[in-house]
Amino acid sequence: MRLHYYPETDSLYIDLSEKSSADSKEIAPGVVLDFDDEGKLVGIDIDRASQVSNLASLEIRALPVSKLQMQA
Repeated sequence: MRLHYYPETDSLYIDLSEKSSADSKEIAPGVVLDFDDEGKLVGIDIDRASQVSNLASLEIRALPVSKLQMQA
């Protein structure tokens, strides 16, 4: 899983899979779910992310993470 923040558009993309998106569905204003060709969720796009969430901190609880990488 990867989190991508795009400051030029203030959008946050949560990449859940290596698979490409084949279909998308807006489930709320500014929140789009991406699905692969089998209908499985592969990503979540959140517009105006800084207005929806506090992007200044990230907390991870009880995830079985074997690799944690941070990039600026």
